[in-house]
Amino acid sequence: MYQYCINSPKGFIKKYIHITASNLGVTSVLFFDDPIPINHKNTLIEQCISELIDYFSGHLVEFTVPVDLQGTDFQKNVWRALMTIPYGITMSYMELAIKVGSKNYCRAVGMANSKNPISIIIPCHRIIGKNGKLVGYAGGIEIKHWLIEHEKKNKNKVA
Repeated sequence: MYQYCINSPKGFIKKYIHITASNLGVTSVLFFDDPIPINHKNTLIEQCISELIDYFSGHLVEFTVPVDLQGTDFQKNVWRALMTIPYGITMSYMELAIKVGSKNYCRAVGMANSKNPISIIIPCHRIIGKNGKLVGYAGGIEIKHWLIEHEKKNKNKVA
């Protein structure tokens, strides 16, 4: 397993983004207050860092770095569906549940969304409550708000 830590963009509550990868793809992109003590990159982490920098600068709308999904089949299905939500667009948990098979999956979709280990690249921040409110985000609502506003602001710039 490879891991590396980069500084979060200005405006994030968490100071660092911790990236892990296997030889197959990125396995996590998570937010932390403290840096990790050991950094060991591979080419996939280097690609991820480059794409995150481009994303944060407003020049990237779609990540191409491979991901190595590690979860249940249902979680992987939800995470793949999240990756189809276009940049700058939000969707409700209900809409995502319907996309993965049934409106009855709403709670299970919410749980899978909360277990997403590859933040930003698998854009779980684009999922909002059906009333349009920002709800739940492992990195914190402030970061979710920042990401949504960042994409709104840059949507036309990169389109």
